[in-house]
Amino acid sequence: MRGDHEEDSGVRVGGDGNGGVRLAARRAKRGRTSLRSLIVLGSLSTAVLLGSGALWAIPNYAISQVKSVDAGTEASAPQGAMNILLVGLDKRDDLSRRQQNQLHLGREEGQRTDTMMVIHLSEDHTKVTVVSLPRDSWTEIPGYGTHKINAAYQYGGAKLAVRTVQEATGLKINHYVEVNILGFIDVVESLGGVTVCTPVPINDPKTKLDLQPGTYDLNGADALAYARTRATARSDLDRIDRQQQVISALMQKALSGGTLTNPAKLTGLVNSALKTLTVDDALKKDVLGLVGQLKDVSTDDVSFATVPLSDVNFTTPTKESAVLWDKQAARDLFRRIDSDQPLTGPTATASPKSSPKVSPSASASPALTVPPHRISVRVLNGTLITGLGARTKTALVEAGFMVPAPPGDTAKRDTTTTVVRYAKGREDSARTVAAAIPGAELREANVQGVEVIVGQAHNTVKKVKVAAERPTATPSETATPATSAKTATENICKK
Repeated sequence: MRGDHEEDSGVRVGGDGNGGVRLAARRAKRGRTSLRSLIVLGSLSTAVLLGSGALWAIPNYAISQVKSVDAGTEASAPQGAMNILLVGLDKRDDLSRRQQNQLHLGREEGQRTDTMMVIHLSEDHTKVTVVSLPRDSWTEIPGYGTHKINAAYQYGGAKLAVRTVQEATGLKINHYVEVNILGFIDVVESLGGVTVCTPVPINDPKTKLDLQPGTYDLNGADALAYARTRATARSDLDRIDRQQQVISALMQKALSGGTLTNPAKLTGLVNSALKTLTVDDALKKDVLGLVGQLKDVSTDDVSFATVPLSDVNFTTPTKESAVLWDKQAARDLFRRIDSDQPLTGPTATASPKSSPKVSPSASASPALTVPPHRISVRVLNGTLITGLGARTKTALVEAGFMVPAPPGDTAKRDTTTTVVRYAKGREDSARTVAAAIPGAELREANVQGVEVIVGQAHNTVKKVKVAAERPTATPSETATPATSAKTATENICKK
């Protein structure tokens, strides 16, 4: 959704004949690092970088590169839970004409927040929750009436953006961070690119970004195009999913040993990240104090969610296209965050767990809680039926699931009944997949994520509705489900 005056674009700079897109190389092994690390809190255009670096690699001169602003925030103590508003600032008038042309950004003057996210740090600073606020959210901007939420910065800068988000969410914002377009490109380049996967084709004439479903390694310019484009069916909502995927991939790469043990990469990451940040006055005084408490955070400890919506096709009185929040579901989401409750993991849902042994996927299972568009699936053909894996992948994508990798084959081709296998902790997602394949069996296994082994029987795919998708005053197809969340680990593209 976009207003008539808005131009959405991305970038395409240099690269080969394919625009700098190449097949993904092997990713570094993810996991918790024992080294002291830094989570860099910044958002650029449609992406927020959560990266890592060693505290000893951040000298005073690097910290001095961080700019500060009076954001009207209510600073909290260095310890304890806190909320940080992160904005990606779409500011183009300080770019040269050549940069604007190369990045396909247009020449509009002024500043507006192209992305807004609320970051919640848990009481003990071991968990991070990232909540995306759709930029087209139709909400009250204090002193200016009802507008899209991204207009708050344009009307009153950081202070009004903070105040608007506080009133919309009911959360007290303790700190503020913003970052600009070129900074995002520098961060991606300092990490040697980023791996992404798209379950649907993307063809954006404005950005020249043309990707078929699959996994890709992108340079900084192409990563920005991928994170900014809205040239898919769900427009800004799909873009939010891509943003969260890019954040997860950048964090995983920053936490890898290849970055932490490489002085050149580490220095490049720290310098490129810090010099693009503007933070509130209080945070600048204690950046090191904050990051020192985040030394043990891994991709398993960062979860992502999006504000639940009741109408994604709302027409405003000014004839703009906007989205409306599901007020009750949004209140519940922010209440849980304010109470320091996790959105993922065993304590995040009251759904009972079924036996890890083979079991039917139908009526014996608890209500579905994870919608298809949040689930990445791997497909393996367990039969000798040629093309069955490909047909199943196509059907799953049409049902809303992400299937980024080409279908494969099992070693033995004698599977009778389709089986949905899942890693420990992924049963909620697996139940949704199994419900979409009536008669398929659920089985916990030593696998990554969720995979479908297609059998000779029970291999038909149907669309499913998640219980959390409550009816509202508007048609169900215009709503998004009540809150569902994924960890950064779950967001990382599987090879």
